[in-house]
Amino acid sequence: MAIIPSSDLDASEAFYRRLGLEVASDYGHYRILQDDRGWHLHLTYAPGWPKHIEDNPFGLYLYVEDVDAIADAVRELIIEEGAPHAKPWGTYEFSVSDPSGLLVRVGRAVP
Repeated sequence: MAIIPSSDLDASEAFYRRLGLEVASDYGHYRILQDDRGWHLHLTYAPGWPKHIEDNPFGLYLYVEDVDAIADAVRELIIEEGAPHAKPWGTYEFSVSDPSGLLVRVGRAVP
């Protein structure tokens, strides 16, 4: 589970919905999202975060079985051309940035 700051919770929620998460609880300035695999993500309202979107130092890795299906849902947001693809470190993955500039890698381990 990760707690992610966001200056626009609606935009962040919409982004993570495209990655397969749904809102489980909404407390106004704090939202809990989850998927059917037991993965949870908490979004917390942080006005003005980050000051410069390119300065967000955080990252998140979302392990999924069907990487290609998730990639199809966010194809225009994928950072690396030609992704998803196998990486030398043993994953099949792609990367996107959330509305706050957080790097999100989506993938699975490969034998």
